[in-house]
Amino acid sequence: MSKRCYKKPTPGVDLEELSGLLVVLEGPDSSGRSTQVSNLSKWLEKLGFPVAQVGIKRSNLVSKELETAKQGNVLSPLTMSLFYATDFYDQLENKILGALRAGFIVLADRYIFTLMARDVVRGADPEYLESVYSMAIVPDEVFFLETDIDILVDRTLESKKMMAYWESGMDLGLSRSWHESFRIYQRRLAKEFARMSDKYDFVKIDSNREVKCCDETARRDIARLLLNTEMITESQLEDEAF
Repeated sequence: MSKRCYKKPTPGVDLEELSGLLVVLEGPDSSGRSTQVSNLSKWLEKLGFPVAQVGIKRSNLVSKELETAKQGNVLSPLTMSLFYATDFYDQLENKILGALRAGFIVLADRYIFTLMARDVVRGADPEYLESVYSMAIVPDEVFFLETDIDILVDRTLESKKMMAYWESGMDLGLSRSWHESFRIYQRRLAKEFARMSDKYDFVKIDSNREVKCCDETARRDIARLLLNTEMITESQLEDEAF
């Protein structure tokens, strides 16, 4: 399956050389993305595929500086947006492209869609953001983990014991209550993700269900992708692989 970019390829990159697969898992915080990435990675490696994992704030170039900037909360939304774009493109250049060129399956715990949704909620123009990320590789599959707000709240409090500043959208002044701000912010993100869903061909997974059910849905879809790209045969996909 030939790779393509949303508008224009990264200079010097031959897309025909990218033989691996790029699979993205999107969804709100506490939707179970990291768990799904971990489980899918183990499953794919069991099938014999090399796997590389990427995600937000994992760039060797700016991840530490980005985290520091978040702690201070002194940068404008536009500056923060460009900071995240730098983080993404450094990983694209130094991690994603190399892994795809080597035939890896790249699992992304969030991709440009989260970055764009966050920025739109903070007032950015969607067309401007599309131009910023125009050199991004189009994923072979994008899973979106849909989760009810009440379940997100319960999972967040269970795992972290409190709401986080940025996950609650406290920088937007939505409410003095962190709990209420979280709900408003997550609803706005959900609305933006819904707008992007058809445009970017999200495969929706109901993550209100048990982890095992979500695993099975994702694995079957990836298995179909592997078969269609002739990276695996029917005989290699045994029942227990799911």
